[in-house]
Amino acid sequence: MSADASTTHASAPDDFDPLDFAIVAPRTFEELIVGEVFRAPSRTLTDAHASAFQAVSADNHPVHYDAVWAKAHGHSAPVVHGLQVLAFTAPGATLFPHVIGEVFIAFTGLSAKFLGEVHAGDTLYSELRITSLAPDGPNGIVTASATVHNQRSEIVLSGEHTYLLRRTPAGA
Repeated sequence: MSADASTTHASAPDDFDPLDFAIVAPRTFEELIVGEVFRAPSRTLTDAHASAFQAVSADNHPVHYDAVWAKAHGHSAPVVHGLQVLAFTAPGATLFPHVIGEVFIAFTGLSAKFLGEVHAGDTLYSELRITSLAPDGPNGIVTASATVHNQRSEIVLSGEHTYLLRRTPAGA
């Protein structure tokens, strides 16, 4: 390849902008829409996932790993940790943080109700849905419902997330 050919395809260092590599076009607080949905790809939990979470959480209750104990106490199998199921609602599993990347300040709160047991082998489907957008001075508060369904279309977790975003200054 000639020197001319190799240099014509390279961009100058001052032409580089990391924002050119965004997965989706970033949006402002004002461009978000109540009812907008952000879904994560489905994921199937395995015994290895449950064991890894048990090690990280240090929760060593036998309901989470002992099949005999679990069955003797009314469960069909060891129960996946509820906090592990909650982790499936992580905004980063969806496009949401990419959409709000430049205006994100903080993940400020969450709540959750555990509505059904999850076992290794279950496939989970999580979703965040914007339920309110509240201006708060120079910032905005986004509230999103968080749900997790299993492969039988049962809701196994229902909750709420709140995020703090920068608003676009007036006249910007």
